[in-house]
Amino acid sequence: MKNNLKKDKNVISFLNSLLFEKNLSRHTISAYESDLYQFLNWSIKNHGVSYKTIKKVHLNNFIKYLSFLNLKSSTINRKISSLKAFFLFLVKKKIIIQNPLTDQVLPKMEASLPKSISEQEVDQLLNSPDLSSFTGLRDKAMLELLYATGIRISELVNIEFPDIDMDRMVIKVFGKGSKERLVPFNETAHSSLVFYLQERQKNKKFSAIKKFFVNGRDAGITRQGLWHRIKFYLKKIDLSYDVSPHTLRHAFATHLLNRGADLRSVQILLGHSDLSTTQIYTHIAKQRLGELIKKHHPRG
Repeated sequence: MKNNLKKDKNVISFLNSLLFEKNLSRHTISAYESDLYQFLNWSIKNHGVSYKTIKKVHLNNFIKYLSFLNLKSSTINRKISSLKAFFLFLVKKKIIIQNPLTDQVLPKMEASLPKSISEQEVDQLLNSPDLSSFTGLRDKAMLELLYATGIRISELVNIEFPDIDMDRMVIKVFGKGSKERLVPFNETAHSSLVFYLQERQKNKKFSAIKKFFVNGRDAGITRQGLWHRIKFYLKKIDLSYDVSPHTLRHAFATHLLNRGADLRSVQILLGHSDLSTTQIYTHIAKQRLGELIKKHHPRG
């Protein structure tokens, strides 16, 4: 049944619109696709209905099913948002008359803060690669650049040579929605990039690769490959608590705010279109300051 859905012209047209009209990343589109196929296959299996005959009751049952799976409300809301976009597309194309998700109440989001790590833990992480190997020099450069700039993993792996100005110490990255921004990096990251480049240039097999950071198989490193390397070093320094691909991005924002940076500047550096997205880091900063007082104040 899933294969039939993958050949459905309306489903294909919707996914293409996300790429060509919305300019969403391949990774984001893949999430939309996964959410959509999960719901459509579930609807056929459990109710025998296609997307053209879906009713609100079917959607409510699907939400109950997701809750039964103990999924986080943020995950459920993302899936509902994917479905809303799909049904809105169908209405605009006059394939269905009414959007069954109109006025759908979303599950209440849990109050959650992004995971961050301390400055001391970041130092341990950044100093963990073995600089006697090409892989270690590359990993050191990637980790230093991630922490120096706060860019996303997806942004880092897509950097090409023209995107880095080594003289001005600035990189050009393309964020969500293909939004372009310039982000400065520091001397420490610059030095790591220089050492990496010196080793990369010694190997002619990398000369034809456009991506700045390469793997060992004559290609640019992938998101999965970079996250695998980060997890390797986190395990190496025995950071056992839950972290994410955004760990260094969160640390970058939190540590800047802890040291007095203003929220607007951090927003620009992170590439957030809405200041409210950046404001969550002020809670982390306040939380860490509170922990600092408890730990070191005489009457803490």
